[in-house]
Amino acid sequence: MTPLRRRLAALGLAASSLLVAGCERALFAVANRGSGPPEASVVFAPALGLSLDVYRPAGTVRDAPVVVFFYGGGWQRGMRAQYRFVGRRLANNGVLAIVADYRTYPRATFPGFVEDGAKAVRWARDHAAAHGGDPSRLFVMGHSAGAQIAALIATDARYLQAVGMRRDALAGFIGLAGPYDFAIGGYAPVFGPRAQWPRAMAQNFVDAGAPPMLLVHGDQDRVVLPRNSVRLAEAARAAGVRAELQVLPGGSHSAPVQAFWSPARAPGVVEAVLDFVGAAGTQGQAGR
Repeated sequence: MTPLRRRLAALGLAASSLLVAGCERALFAVANRGSGPPEASVVFAPALGLSLDVYRPAGTVRDAPVVVFFYGGGWQRGMRAQYRFVGRRLANNGVLAIVADYRTYPRATFPGFVEDGAKAVRWARDHAAAHGGDPSRLFVMGHSAGAQIAALIATDARYLQAVGMRRDALAGFIGLAGPYDFAIGGYAPVFGPRAQWPRAMAQNFVDAGAPPMLLVHGDQDRVVLPRNSVRLAEAARAAGVRAELQVLPGGSHSAPVQAFWSPARAPGVVEAVLDFVGAAGTQGQAGR
């Protein structure tokens, strides 16, 4: 890509962010209505100014499954506070939920945001017990771009190795409408030189050492095509890795994550996640 085309593409990404920002603020305000704040907010990467929110199940809890969640936003927008509804829904169903920020474009390009995600996972492993979680039941989860980040942490061993962990520290990966083998297209400024694009595809790293997977995708997703999840599930199974695939009839790109705001919008998604992580879920209200 020439410097001029790169600059134009970057301007296009910025313009897209501005166009959707207003609508997203309104949507998140509705989704988070009634969702209580996190029990703790922690700076997990001081040098980068990155923080995470911790949502704990009510009461005295020990050995709860731990889910580290990464939000979507095209690798260029998003913030953890927008996803209180995810953290609270999981916590109300017996999960220690951690919603982490990561650097977005243009502050960071690939693989910087994946490296940020790995740091958040290391924090979760080290501190889960202090918040009632079981570090041996540690899962990574994400929606859209966040699912791409979580998938690479789960499949490309280099990210966890860089923070002193091994992939077998993960009990599983949950991907909601994630891109795992996708066309970079207009995201070239985010992913840098073409030579490194294959490193962004989790499908290229699936092997027998990958953790179990739960992949959820709407069959009407036009943002990230459902074949991303279908093919990743096939690759995992071919490698001998347990992979559960849930395709949502009529589901849009946002349907899998909307289930955590209102389970009726995508029936079965929250239940599948709770079953996968082994939580004793009660399907409580998001804000209670």
